[in-house]
Order: sequence, then structure tokens, then C-alpha cells
Amino acid sequence: MGVPVLTIASGNHLKVREIEHMLGPLEVVVQRQPPDLDVEETGQSYLENARLKAEAAALRTGTWSLADDSGLEVDALSGAPGLYTARFASSDAEKLDKLIAALLNDPYRTACFRSAMVLCAPDGTCVEDSEGVCWGELLNTPAYPNAGIESLFWVREARCSYGELNDVQLARLGSRGKAARDLAPRLRRRLGLD
Repeated sequence: MGVPVLTIASGNHLKVREIEHMLGPLEVVVQRQPPDLDVEETGQSYLENARLKAEAAALRTGTWSLADDSGLEVDALSGAPGLYTARFASSDAEKLDKLIAALLNDPYRTACFRSAMVLCAPDGTCVEDSEGVCWGELLNTPAYPNAGIESLFWVREARCSYGELNDVQLARLGSRGKAARDLAPRLRRRLGLD
């Protein structure tokens, strides 16, 4: 049996790079999903959306597939934007403006990034899943210019914004990193890497 192939079910190159880094020393060939694969996220939860993406990538490529879905949940906004974080506004600048305006004079600024991760077998059967949460609070203004909502989310343990976390910090403190760590032992077993 050769080295297993794992498709990262995402068109977001930054997300793929982050997940590749988290997989680190695993003896696995990592590939991105086909560029023309576009899965509509119609699920009612992060887990359902991750399942849709992982299943589609596995069925298309015939390989093991790993997908995640994540979002920012703001307590003062009853968990919004949540599942709709990516569609909260049409650009990063508009997302920032909309979020800042929604919380303008609200002192209650706690929030979290939440991620769900799913592993699918080559036949499209979802066999493992996990979740990770990174707690923090929203700043009044972005920590750095020309960025997305990650620049507004302050991670206390790291003493910086989510967007300023380095790869090691993302793997340890980030919501996707926590989900990946939880899933890692089961992923190793499923891919025969133990």
C-alpha cells in the first residue's frame, strides 16, 4: 500500500495551507480539491456544511477528503454572523464595517471562532468529525489595516488578533487547529498511519 492521498476540500488557498501545516509530519500526499468543484453550503450547522464539502471532494477525487466549516459567533449579536460569516458582506472591508457598526456602543464584546472538521472515505462516507472553538473578544478597531474580521478578534492567550497568529499559534489556539488536533488520532488510524 502506497502513501495515502488526502484532498483538502476547500477552494481557499490560505485555509488549505493552514490545514497542510497542521498535518505536519504525517506521511500523506496532500492535494487541493479540483478547482471547478464548488459546493453550495446549504447545511444548518458547520458540521453539515463540512460534510457536504468533504463528501463532494471524496466522490470527485476518489481519495480521502478533509473539510471544515467555520464562522465567527458574536455573543451580543446572538451568535451572528455564525454560519453566514463568509456571506456576511461582499468584501472584507464591508464585513469589518458592518461588524463594527453592529457593536458600536456595546461593551459586551465576547465572541468565538468555531470550526467543524469532517473526514470522508474515498467512497464519500463521512467517518470522523470534530469541533474546535477559539474564545476571544472583539476590538473597537482592527489590529492592523487592510484585513478581514480576523483583525478585529482578540485572542487573549496570544496577546494578538486572530489574524496575527503564526502557524504554531493557529495549530494550538485557533478553532481549526483545535478541531484538527482532536481529529488527528482518528485520521491517523483511518489512513493506516499508526
